[in-house]
Amino acid sequence: MASGISGLSLYLPQYRVQLEDWSRWNDEPWNKIRAVVGRSFRMRGPQHSVYTLAANAVWRLIQDYDIDPAQVGFLALGTESSSDNSAGAVIIKGMINEALVAHGQSELARDCEVPEFKQACLGGVYGLKAALRFLATDGVGRQAIVVSADIAEYAIGSTGEPTQGAGAVAMLVNGDADLLEIDLAESGSDSQYRVADFRKPFARFRQPEREDGQLQDLPVFNGRYSTTCYIDATRHAVAAMLAKRPGQSIDYFTEVDSVFIHRPYHRMPATGWVMSYLFTLAADGPIGQAQLRGYCADAGLDAEPVLAELLADSPFEGQELGDGEGYPWSRKLRGHLLHSEVWDRIISTKLGLGAEEMKDLGNLYTAALPAWLAAGLVHAHHEGIELAGNQWLALGYGSGDAAEAIPMRVAVGWKQAAAKINFEAALRGPIDLTQEHYLALHEGRRSDLPPLTPHDEFVIDRVGIENGPDFYDLGIEYYRHVGGA
Repeated sequence: MASGISGLSLYLPQYRVQLEDWSRWNDEPWNKIRAVVGRSFRMRGPQHSVYTLAANAVWRLIQDYDIDPAQVGFLALGTESSSDNSAGAVIIKGMINEALVAHGQSELARDCEVPEFKQACLGGVYGLKAALRFLATDGVGRQAIVVSADIAEYAIGSTGEPTQGAGAVAMLVNGDADLLEIDLAESGSDSQYRVADFRKPFARFRQPEREDGQLQDLPVFNGRYSTTCYIDATRHAVAAMLAKRPGQSIDYFTEVDSVFIHRPYHRMPATGWVMSYLFTLAADGPIGQAQLRGYCADAGLDAEPVLAELLADSPFEGQELGDGEGYPWSRKLRGHLLHSEVWDRIISTKLGLGAEEMKDLGNLYTAALPAWLAAGLVHAHHEGIELAGNQWLALGYGSGDAAEAIPMRVAVGWKQAAAKINFEAALRGPIDLTQEHYLALHEGRRSDLPPLTPHDEFVIDRVGIENGPDFYDLGIEYYRHVGGA
């Protein structure tokens, strides 16, 4: 068997915002929000941090898949929400070890590596690639855990406000993949620096202290420009992957069985995938370009500016700043294809597995892609869809920007491992927030929030306040495990 993913476990905080409620609070069209964004998102509570979210997902993974902690030689954290500039995954290891000891189990191995990966929403994918490289070299025979965890918060009134979320997904990675086999030699990469796409500079934290003591990690972003960056990066990563494959590149779009793309909101993956299809057609020579011209004719568009746009190496033409539409002609063509058989055959069919389930997760940043993989496997298992041997594509993206296109193959015995994925359990027991609760949570007013009932999970017990001279722990979080046998 090949190396890859053998287990997936999720953790979602209890606080939930129903987007239908949010639409009513803000006088926004619910039908549009539902079609473009989704149904709901989760928010972290006052006792949550990215480290507790991550540890809770890892704790569930260890229990769900009966992992021997002594065999774990690599524990990686992918996040863009870390609140400590020194430690990373070792914080998670500390929480897990305390829980393991309390349950009479051995600790995670002392020689376990504990890296943290950061590149916006791509950190978890980089962690996965690093884990596979570890297993192929000095970690042969060991196991790895990669956890993607994030807290996506946007300012009240911003265009990103309905695309919030919080949660974590932990992946068991080993040399005998039970779920998804991965050969990194077939993958494609892309990276290109964009100055003001989506950033989190420290200068944002120059604000009055909040009652709950939390840092509110609101990003600096430019909506349309960010969409253009997303399309540009995923396009080049796919092209790099396709260049390694034999045969005609355009054939891959019908040969691949399912596609999973980083999803900041429901509509974005379809945009990214259809654009990759159009780019590949344009690069396919006379045959592909003739097909494109036919699409343009059906849409009533002049094909020449569409082709020029798709054949250009970059949509920015040397300009790295701005918030304009990078692909205006292609956008018109996409609008036409949305109602054609091409959309059903290339887009809807390929992006269908688990897409409906993901509408209740919101934007999980690094955790969005592995969560969708989990949703797809659970969906197929529940519906009795046979996946063994299917070709999947995981297309990760991180603002700023970078992308990874990783082909995967569903393992022959995937069903047994898929049955252990706790997707439905992670969604249970939500606490729906009122508008007053939602605003209180955003403003850090802990006393105005509904109580949480943690069970078998890690929470922040307290935050250090000592600033010397004999002892220093200012700002350091102390954790405890609540409930559970």
